[in-house]
Amino acid sequence: MQPITTSFTKMFNIKTPIVVAPMAFASTPELAAAGTAAGGLGMFGAGFDSSEKIRETFKSVREKLNIPKGKAVPFGVGVIGWILDMTEPSDDPRLPTILEEKPEAIWFAFGDLGKYVKVVHDYDAKREHKTKIFAIVNSAEDALKAVNEWKIDVVVAQGNEAGGHGGSVSPPVLTVVQSIKAALGPNGPPVLAAGAITTGAQIASLLTLGADGVVCGTRFLFTPECCYTDAMKEVLIEAGLRSTERSLCYDNAGRTNGWPPLHNGRAIANKIWEDEKEGASVEELQKRFDESAKKGEKDRLVIWAGVGVGLVNKIEPAADVLRSLHEGALESLRVARQLTA
Repeated sequence: MQPITTSFTKMFNIKTPIVVAPMAFASTPELAAAGTAAGGLGMFGAGFDSSEKIRETFKSVREKLNIPKGKAVPFGVGVIGWILDMTEPSDDPRLPTILEEKPEAIWFAFGDLGKYVKVVHDYDAKREHKTKIFAIVNSAEDALKAVNEWKIDVVVAQGNEAGGHGGSVSPPVLTVVQSIKAALGPNGPPVLAAGAITTGAQIASLLTLGADGVVCGTRFLFTPECCYTDAMKEVLIEAGLRSTERSLCYDNAGRTNGWPPLHNGRAIANKIWEDEKEGASVEELQKRFDESAKKGEKDRLVIWAGVGVGLVNKIEPAADVLRSLHEGALESLRVARQLTA
């Protein structure tokens, strides 16, 4: 693999600036390990997981990457701020478990995150291993706060096109990346673009815009390593560029609410979306969701996905997907150079 070199790839000593997104309800140890093994940075979404499940994930990733217990693991773990608000004061806090396992990175999103970033800094101050801290932001103002006050290491600039949860009023990824890069200046930390990135050409365009790397989530839903069911993947394959919508209706139906103000989730627009537009109450959404699940129907599945879902139409191994994205980016960068030859 011919490397693409950025400040982000140098930070992690990897060959490609591609991160496999930490996706709650979609990530698996197999997917995270495949992303790292193929030359990028794999991540696992542990937002809703118990400490026991998190330990099992680390054990599995270590086995797949042949990393012994006690050694740092070259992948990242994603956590959710408003869930940490419930778990960290409990008798099953998640952060100590994660940090004990020595991941290369931890990804914070959605909530009052500064206090949890401090937990990581304080924990690492007592040991040699240093965990790289990522945080999702949707504006230059948020990025400046995360960098200057929280002292994070990597900024994830998420556009409105992104699948799963994010800012409901966030600008498109092209705009949010450029505004954040301008605000942070040339000496700022790496900025990763996130939002509907499903092709190598898109990666190349974002790198030339100034992004130091990209986060791909939706593209890796189309892999055998993703834990979406076959029925969910069939829906994804059939989806088009106008098949997703942002709303809290999916969380209302599936009982996964708690997101901060001005945040919601992008998913495949199906009968859940139609029910809400027709005025169904939260109780009715949940009743119809439960009945549909019992019948095994596909038209009320909650399938988180970004706008780029319409550009993919087949299931491929995660390692092949990552390599294809990398090679596609390289080819587009070569073509771009010829424009000024």
